[in-house]
Amino acid sequence: MGRAMRWMRRGLALAVLAPLAAAGPAAAQTPPPAPEVLDPDLAVRAAAEGLSQPTSMAFIGHDDFLVLEKASGQVKRVRDGEVRGTVLDLAVNSNSERGLLGIALHPKFKKNGWVYLFWSQSRTGADSTAGDGVRLMGNRIDRFEWEHGQLEFDRNIIKFRAFQQDAPENNLRGNHDGGVIRFGPDRKLYAIVGDTGRRGQMQNLADGPFTPPMGDDQFGGPEPDDLHRTGVIVRLDDDGDAPRDNPFWRAGRTIGGEVGENVQKIFSYGIRNSFGMAFDPKSGHLWQQENGDDSFSELNRVAPGMNSGWIQIMGPASRVPQYKAIETTMGPIDDPRAPNGYFGLQQTRWLPTNIADTPQQALSRLFALPGSFFSDPELSWKFEVGPGGIGFLDSKDLGRRYENDLFMGGSRDFLEGGHLFRFDLTRNRRDVDVDDPRLEDKVADNLGKWEITESESLLFGRNFGTGTDIQTGPDGDLYVVSLTRGTVYEIHEPRRKHR
Repeated sequence: MGRAMRWMRRGLALAVLAPLAAAGPAAAQTPPPAPEVLDPDLAVRAAAEGLSQPTSMAFIGHDDFLVLEKASGQVKRVRDGEVRGTVLDLAVNSNSERGLLGIALHPKFKKNGWVYLFWSQSRTGADSTAGDGVRLMGNRIDRFEWEHGQLEFDRNIIKFRAFQQDAPENNLRGNHDGGVIRFGPDRKLYAIVGDTGRRGQMQNLADGPFTPPMGDDQFGGPEPDDLHRTGVIVRLDDDGDAPRDNPFWRAGRTIGGEVGENVQKIFSYGIRNSFGMAFDPKSGHLWQQENGDDSFSELNRVAPGMNSGWIQIMGPASRVPQYKAIETTMGPIDDPRAPNGYFGLQQTRWLPTNIADTPQQALSRLFALPGSFFSDPELSWKFEVGPGGIGFLDSKDLGRRYENDLFMGGSRDFLEGGHLFRFDLTRNRRDVDVDDPRLEDKVADNLGKWEITESESLLFGRNFGTGTDIQTGPDGDLYVVSLTRGTVYEIHEPRRKHR
């Protein structure tokens, strides 16, 4: 790469990995149950093992794929079921949900060799885990060129904020980075970025939180300048420019300046955080999962200009009173500012007691860019179930009943050992087609956090660990990346000859 790129050569644990790291030797020696699918006609096998916190993958050929490791910053190549080596080693900061997170191949990859990576750059030049181990704009998407079995840096595409420095604790939060990137059928690059702890216009707070005595934060006001472009899906040309057909392109031109340029890149906003985003291979629609705090995990079909509602709304607008009730009563914590000793929404900068009392009041508080609209989720869970990566099965090879279905992993490995949900879509591909009459209102009224009552019919598999990516392989099988198992699993039909 040359001297100028030495900082890149070397040097999710997701927040859920802390309990795993704290487990004692006896727990580490107990092998977890093998992953399984509930369909007896299907089976699971390992497509790659021995990986360190894998997050995302991309096929570059038949039985040939690249897989990212969150904390090592390494891109591994897997061929014929074996890890063949490291094709890139980035100096990453993997504090909390930071690290090497997302990969996407350019639609003309076979011709230009372009590979896009979403990662958190360590400020030390070596892999690090410290909360302050990144610069403020340390999350980035870069383009690399695949040549002679290695990835070589080409250019930076965009940078994002990497932490929220809450006052007065001066606590550097490293979660809610998002990090999933995908090329759509329109050949545009989509990237989802969590709120990174921000509380501004993209989080539907027109003037910021301004909760005394803290004010907004140390880095300016609520407008989506470079430091505050979070909680969004951006849609970009392959060089990082804003396509002129983006939903807020004209609004951004009117606003002007840095804020206007950022508004032009936004496809959707009002997003808390997400580990999963995928395009329907049949309709081309974009789908995304959104993680709640204590309440209302979501599955959304994202149309251009959609405001997903965070922080004013999670779940359907009609359930705002339940959203407020849950977030103001879940989980005791020793914080004198928390109402009644409880802590919601992960911060006290904007207390959950500020949540609206009625749907009408919540909808009136949404920050409106010209042409934006709110849409209820296609499906949600009353209490958080921790969705992970999502993906469609673009294949008939597991049986016609699964063709074009949507699958969702779990971001927690203690719910069904790492659950795998399956969703059939309606004929027009706009909604989830449900068999259970309890889901006709599009809400699974589960009984508590990390519990799946009313969504049992959606359970497809268990014991997959933390599932961070789901892909259809060139062989037509379904591949699930498990961060906590260090494995890429392949779901296949045993009676079909493996090509």
